[in-house]
Amino acid sequence: MSDAPYPTLRAANLARQAEWDTDGQITLSYRGNELAGEVGEACNLIKKLERERMGIKGSRASVADLAEELADVIICADLIAMQLGIDLDRAVAEKFNKTSEKVGLRTRMAETASEPSSI
Repeated sequence: MSDAPYPTLRAANLARQAEWDTDGQITLSYRGNELAGEVGEACNLIKKLERERMGIKGSRASVADLAEELADVIICADLIAMQLGIDLDRAVAEKFNKTSEKVGLRTRMAETASEPSSI
């Protein structure tokens, strides 16, 4: 069991956004740009990791650096889902299972019991 006051990302995002955006000014387009920026930062670190793997000169990155940026991507994606009332846990499970079915794989995720998401 976690000692964190907010055991889920959604609960933590809800609490932090109430502090951060007290006037409710953050728009969906802002969130989309935020997500694109974080994905870009993650991709840049992947490039640097590949540069390292290939022995090409240039700046370096670590897997820990990439982990932080990937976490930012997930946080931003949840903020967008939160703004639109999407149950991201359910949406991910539904999409994962849909892809498994489409390509003929047996692996499935358990789906949560909330309302259907809009994916």
